[in-house]
Amino acid sequence: MLRKIRITLAAVMLIGITWLFLDFTGTAHCWLGWMAKVQLLEAVLALNVVVIAALVALTLIFGRIYCSVVCPLGIMQDLFGWFGKKAKKNRYTYSKQKHALRMAFFTFMLILIVLGGGTIVQLLAPYSAFGRIATMMLQPIWIAGNNMLAAIAEHYDSYAFYSVDVWLRSLPVLLIASATLVLLAVLAWRNGRTYCNTICPVGTLLSVFAKFSWLKVRFDVDKCKNCSLCTKNCKASCIDFKTHTVDYTRCVVCGDCIESCKFGALKYGRNTQSTQTSQNSPASGASRRTFLLSSALLATAAMAQKKDKIMDGGLAEIEDKVAPERQTPLTPPGSLSAQNMAQHCTGCQLCVSECPNQVLRPSGDVWHLMQPVMSYERGYCRPECNRCSEVCPAGAIKPISHEVKVSTQIGHAVWIKKNCIPLTDGVECGNCARHCPSGAIEMVPSDPDDDTSPYVPAVNEARCIGCGACENLCPARPYSAIYVEGHEVHKEV
Repeated sequence: MLRKIRITLAAVMLIGITWLFLDFTGTAHCWLGWMAKVQLLEAVLALNVVVIAALVALTLIFGRIYCSVVCPLGIMQDLFGWFGKKAKKNRYTYSKQKHALRMAFFTFMLILIVLGGGTIVQLLAPYSAFGRIATMMLQPIWIAGNNMLAAIAEHYDSYAFYSVDVWLRSLPVLLIASATLVLLAVLAWRNGRTYCNTICPVGTLLSVFAKFSWLKVRFDVDKCKNCSLCTKNCKASCIDFKTHTVDYTRCVVCGDCIESCKFGALKYGRNTQSTQTSQNSPASGASRRTFLLSSALLATAAMAQKKDKIMDGGLAEIEDKVAPERQTPLTPPGSLSAQNMAQHCTGCQLCVSECPNQVLRPSGDVWHLMQPVMSYERGYCRPECNRCSEVCPAGAIKPISHEVKVSTQIGHAVWIKKNCIPLTDGVECGNCARHCPSGAIEMVPSDPDDDTSPYVPAVNEARCIGCGACENLCPARPYSAIYVEGHEVHKEV
C-alpha cells in the first residue's frame, strides 16, 4: 500500500510539473503553480518560510519522501530505474555512503558561489535540471502537436486551437538539457539514485533531518531470512541485509524493499521494542551540511535564435532581426536588479517557457548561464502581461502588478542614426513613436533649422520604461534603428 500511494502521488506531481513547463496558455499555472513553489531549493531562495517549515516537518515525520514524491527529477530517475529493473531484476547492491565525495561537492560549490561563479551549482540543482529538460526538449514537441491540431481545426472553421511559433531559444541550453537527460538516464538505469545520494544539494540537506524521522523502514530481525531481496531492490543502495541496517540519510521511502520482502521482515513505522534499528550513517553532525542554505544559485546559458523566413503578402522576403549588442542585459520587471536575479535565479526556465510574448530567453553570458534575459526580436514586453512574475518560484522575479509594471523602468531606448529609414531610405516612418505605450518618443526634424527635413525619433529617457515596443516594431533590418539598453537596477518612473 505504501508503494502504491507513493507512485500515485509521484505520478500526479510529475505530470503536473511537466504540464507547467509545457503549457503556453497560462492555464496550468492557475491550478498547479503551487507545485513549483514547494520545491525546496526555490523556497529557500525565495525565503518562503511556510514551505521550508512544511518540508522540514514532512521529512522529520515521514523521512525523505520529498525526493520520491515531490522532486520531479527524483521521480524521473525512479522511472528510468523502473525500466532498468524490467531489463534486469534484483540489480542493486548495498554501498556505503560516500560522505567525503558529498562534502567535496559542497565545498566546491560553495567556493564557486563566493567567487560569483555559480553556474555549475545551478547545473546541479534538481528542479532546474528537470525544467531545462521539459522546456528545451519536450515543449517544442508539445507545441508542434498543438499546431497540427490547430491546422486541422482551421480546416473545419474551428478556433479551438491556435498556432504558436516553434523556435530554438538557445542551442547551448538544449545541449545542456540533452546531456543532463542522458547522464541521469544512464545513472538511474544502472545504479538507481546515484545523483540524489552523491551530488544533489537538496538530497544532502534533507538527509540531515531524515536521520531523525519519526516513521522509518525498519527490520524485524526475527522474521528476516537474509535472502537479500531488500538490498537487491533498493535503488538508493542503503539497505545492508547482513547487519539489518538502513541508512536513513539515503532512504527515500519508495517502498520497493517492503514489497520485495517475502517474509514481512521490513515495516514502515515508528520504533517498537520488537524491531531493531540502526543507522549506517557517518558520525558527522548536521551542522557541516546545513551551509547549503546559503547557496544562492546563480543562473544560466544561451544564445542567439534563428527564426523562419516569413513573407510579406507573398511578395517580399522579410529579413530576420538581429539582437543588438547591449552593454547591460535586460532583466524582467519584478526582478529588481541584475544582482537580485543572479542571487535568486536557479535557471529552471519556467518563466522562459511561460512568456507569451517570446521575449525571455536564456542568457549566453557564461557567468549568468541560463539566467533569463529579455530581447525583442520576436516580440516586446507588453504592459498588461506579468506572467513571469507570477510563475517564478525562487524570488528572482518578484510578483508585480500591472500598475507597477507600467511605471517600472528596466531600461531606456537608444536611437541609432545610421539605421533609421527616414535617413537611409528617404521615407516617412514614426513606428516607434506611434507604438510607444509610455509616450517617451516623439518625432522631430533631423535638422533643427529645417522643418522640412526627415523626421526622426527623440527619446525622453525619463519616461521610457524599456518595454521594447519601439525596437520590435522598427522596420529597419537586420538591426533596428532604436533598441533598449538595460539598467542594472530598476526604478519607478
